[in-house]
Amino acid sequence: MEEFAATCARFIKAADAFLWGPPLLVLLLGTHLFYTFRLKFVQRYLFTAFRLVMQRDESLSGNVAPFAALAVALASTIGTGNVIGVATAIALGGPGAVFWCMVTGVFGMSTKYAESLLAVKYRVRDRKAEVHGGPMYTILMGLKWKWMAVAFCIVGSIAVLGTGNLVQSNAIATIVQKTFHVSPVITGGVIALLVGLVIVGGLQSIAKVCTYLVPFMSFTYLAGCLALLVMNFTLLDDALVLILKSAFSAKAAAGGAVGYGFMLAARYGIARGLFSNEAGMGSEPIVAATAMTRNAVRQGLVSYTGTFCTIIICFLTGLVIVSGYLARPDSVKLVNDGLLTQSCFEQLPFVGKYILSFAIFAFAITTLFGWFYYGEQCLRFMIRTPFALKAYKVVYISIVFIGAVVSLSTVWDFANFANGLMVIPNILSLLLLNKVVVAETKKYLWSGQLDENDPRCIRGNKVISQE
Repeated sequence: MEEFAATCARFIKAADAFLWGPPLLVLLLGTHLFYTFRLKFVQRYLFTAFRLVMQRDESLSGNVAPFAALAVALASTIGTGNVIGVATAIALGGPGAVFWCMVTGVFGMSTKYAESLLAVKYRVRDRKAEVHGGPMYTILMGLKWKWMAVAFCIVGSIAVLGTGNLVQSNAIATIVQKTFHVSPVITGGVIALLVGLVIVGGLQSIAKVCTYLVPFMSFTYLAGCLALLVMNFTLLDDALVLILKSAFSAKAAAGGAVGYGFMLAARYGIARGLFSNEAGMGSEPIVAATAMTRNAVRQGLVSYTGTFCTIIICFLTGLVIVSGYLARPDSVKLVNDGLLTQSCFEQLPFVGKYILSFAIFAFAITTLFGWFYYGEQCLRFMIRTPFALKAYKVVYISIVFIGAVVSLSTVWDFANFANGLMVIPNILSLLLLNKVVVAETKKYLWSGQLDENDPRCIRGNKVISQE
């Protein structure tokens, strides 16, 4: 039995490495570049997008305010990947990986805009006037391919229980045990209780909690990063130069590891950038579709501000690590990604390790909240029965506890594999519906009509049966 389990683990790891290899990375980055130029660098409307984030119109159809939808999306995106993931990229690809991570995020904003726009345009409403959307509805309504919409929901449900649940609760239990010496069993029970209290109220409860918690946790982590950067202020110029040189160098730039250079920096920087901002994965459009908005373009702009926020967090994390390495090369080892971020934050006297512990706790638990909603919507698309949806809550909460007390190396590989499978149908629909995205952008953004109402967007495309 142990031999069979080991064989399965090796197979899953190999499948994950193959799927997230060059073909998928090229597909994702290629889509980012395609939409960036197809939409005439839509990223230039960033200030307009931030203005729209705070606007709210209660007369419009939707489940939550645009900012609340963004908060839930950020809760799911800003996770351990933005902290530990950047350290992994630097450890494997060198300091230059930070540059490529940023480049990927900037171009990824256009893809996030496009997929969120389509999610709102093709959203539907039920008999309770609640709206539902996401790649499954975009595929169904825009392409009429129900089989592919169902396939997206199946792999999405798997990814939710893995990346969105098991590995997040495990990350919390690990950091709490390491910092405060609390048993994972106790931590798992507390996390499961907290998650249950929040998700029982559905999207409204999740959005309310995330609206308050996401800004607070982000500012706390950023404050820790800025404090470390102030401590290493005299080395910031050297850190930036090292990042840029390493991004294009053919030789090792730091750490003495043979192989650091352009190829590894680009490979791991792009891969981690794509994973950290989730642009093209299709998860965030599920909640973007629920926003109160006048037209799909407005919410597309609001959504891509979330990608910009992840760019800032990843950049500051990278700068903290590289400057910390230059300040204390003996204690900050670029070859140890598991302890890299922690060793940098421990340079902040007294509070450093606690700030990092709180950040990982908050990032992971809000990810648990947001991904629950994604999974619920995937299930709702396939099975609209009260029992199934209630059972899903029980299963999700139970898995939160399990994740805190078990080893998850194989589960992480399997969840990554499911994430990659989510990308394929979502990216395919984005490319096939690019004319729709351009037409909507031209009608509302390029013509200066962002405040115009789209009746179909407001009322939803059709009424679906209510469970």
